[in-house]
Formats: sequence, C-alpha cells, structure tokens
Amino acid sequence: MKDIMLKITGKTVRQESGNEKHEDVMEFITAGQLFHRGSTTFIRYPESELSGMEGCTTSLTITKDKVKMRRTGQAMASDTEMVFQKGERFHGMYETPYGPVGMELLTNDVTGLQTDEDGRQKLSIDYHISLHGLMEARNKLDIEITHQN
Repeated sequence: MKDIMLKITGKTVRQESGNEKHEDVMEFITAGQLFHRGSTTFIRYPESELSGMEGCTTSLTITKDKVKMRRTGQAMASDTEMVFQKGERFHGMYETPYGPVGMELLTNDVTGLQTDEDGRQKLSIDYHISLHGLMEARNKLDIEITHQN
C-alpha cells in the first residue's frame, strides 16, 4: 500500500447559453492510501468537514471503465455506495443528515486513471444525480493523485 495525496474537486454544472458554467465548486486535499490488485486500483481516504462527511472513509475501486465509491463511518447511519460506468444508471440510497434518500445516478463519462508527464494520476467522472424529492444536478468529480516518496 502506498501513501498518496489526493486533490478532490467537485463541481455542479449548469448550462448557460450553450456553455458550461460551474457552480458550487468544492475542493479539498487529503492524504490517502492506494494499492493495485491486477488491473484494479483501490484508493481509500478520510472525508473532511468540508465535504460534510467528517468521520467517514471513502473507498474507490477503479477499473478501466468503472468506478465504485463506498462511504462508511460514524457520520452515517448506513454505508453509501455509488457505481459510475458510462451510459449506465445506478440506483441506491444516499445517506443525508436527515436519513437515507433514494438516489439515481446516470454516468455521462468516466475517464479512468491516467498518468500525466509529472507522474500524477487523474480520474474524472461526469454524472447526473437525482435525490428523489430533494434535488437533481449534473456534477463533475476530478481526483488528482500524487504519490509520496
């Protein structure tokens, strides 16, 4: 298992005059761990107060075209799981401070881990989310990974 630093950026995307406009940009940097098993990459990191999930741990299971995200911890009554795969719908429950809410995801695009010229790895997910009765939005999640020596 390798120690890593993650820069996580989440954006809500709105269309305005045919152009993308990013609102509600959330960015934080945290330490985590990464390991590989075959062609699958596993990442684990603690959530922060900024994400509203302080006390939780997020685990990512990354393959070429699919990302599975699982959150566990004290701040949640039950675990939350999300699966992102281009063109696929995922139905599940999303834990809120007021209890679980039905959730539907439609993944527009997943860019698996790609390494840039500086050795950093990047992962991007573009998806629509609907929390039944509460909200609907299009989000982009970008994760940049820097390996520690």
